[in-house]
Amino acid sequence: MTDITDTATGPLEGIRVIDLSTVVMGPYAAQILGDLGADVIKIESPADTVRVGHYRTTPGMTPLNLNVNRNKRSVALNLKDDTDRERALRLIDTADVLITNMRPGALHRLGLSHDDIAARNPGLVYAHAQGFRSDSDRAGNAAYDETVQAASGLVDIADRALGEPVYLPTIIGDKVSSLTIAYSVLAALLHRNRTGQGQLVEIPMTDTLIAFNLVEHLAGHTHVPETGPTGFALSMLKGHKAVRTKDGLACVMPYNPQNYRDFFTAAGRPDLAEDPRVNGDAIDSADHEDLAALLETCAPALTTDEWAEVCAKHSIPMAPVLELDRAHEDPYVRDGHLLDTVEHPTEGTVRTIGIPLRFSATPGSIRRLAPVAGQDTEDVLAELDAAAR
Repeated sequence: MTDITDTATGPLEGIRVIDLSTVVMGPYAAQILGDLGADVIKIESPADTVRVGHYRTTPGMTPLNLNVNRNKRSVALNLKDDTDRERALRLIDTADVLITNMRPGALHRLGLSHDDIAARNPGLVYAHAQGFRSDSDRAGNAAYDETVQAASGLVDIADRALGEPVYLPTIIGDKVSSLTIAYSVLAALLHRNRTGQGQLVEIPMTDTLIAFNLVEHLAGHTHVPETGPTGFALSMLKGHKAVRTKDGLACVMPYNPQNYRDFFTAAGRPDLAEDPRVNGDAIDSADHEDLAALLETCAPALTTDEWAEVCAKHSIPMAPVLELDRAHEDPYVRDGHLLDTVEHPTEGTVRTIGIPLRFSATPGSIRRLAPVAGQDTEDVLAELDAAAR
């Protein structure tokens, strides 16, 4: 069971973050900063209309909320109310970072735009995330992860590789953008600490995922004129998938001719180990699809554990497929405290996702589990009033 500590640790201890965002992209980024020691105050509506998903006991305490809102204090404020909006502004005055994914029009109407806030707190790092960049003709468009997957080319990649324009079954646009928010905020804080100058940091989801996808998939279009098509060839293969072993699923990825020879020998196919396609200096790209099919055919010769032993002995990249339903039982997950149980004040025993980063001098910590909406309002506002006196 994970220990909950009251003591803030981590490289961001002493940094205050105001989380004025909803759903996943902004909240997950703010949680990452909280895990690294920042004091994160989440401002949310008293109406509690933006916490998505089902809940077991307490309204709004959904699995998604539990997974993106730990290490935060929740303050319920109605930003359309003059008194509450002034309280929010006073909280932002005390902050080092503001994260928001509200649409620009709403921010302007509420007096919470970057220009409004910079006039009050010029040292603030103002991180604004939205679906499309602010100087584009799509700036005001609604955006969800699926629209971003489409607009970024990810659906085209899936269509070409799988023959169907499916969405990736994870909210990759939101989560990649969350990570981008986190590292962008850290860079802006470094600049602020050197110069005293805050700034606006804009994180458009679509632009972020386009850049992410093109790292390998720009491929032959990297050169002008083009030297080949877009799409990373190995990733686009029909046989680019995990294989079925005698008793489960595994990723087995022979990388070079020797890897393939050792794999085929272990599978009881010495004839394939003599195949000319795996006896040159390197694997010809034209042979990858055929070799992937042979890999799939031979993998059931051994169990997953047997393949793990063979692959470790011969330095063949391999990993068993993690079954999410049994993730909490997996030794790697368990021993790394990547998924642990905790006692939540309102939800009882729940599983919490561990902090994956390891800092030798300033380790992060889990100090607070996800709060019920507004549960810290009185305490935070009392602190604010006391500091003003």
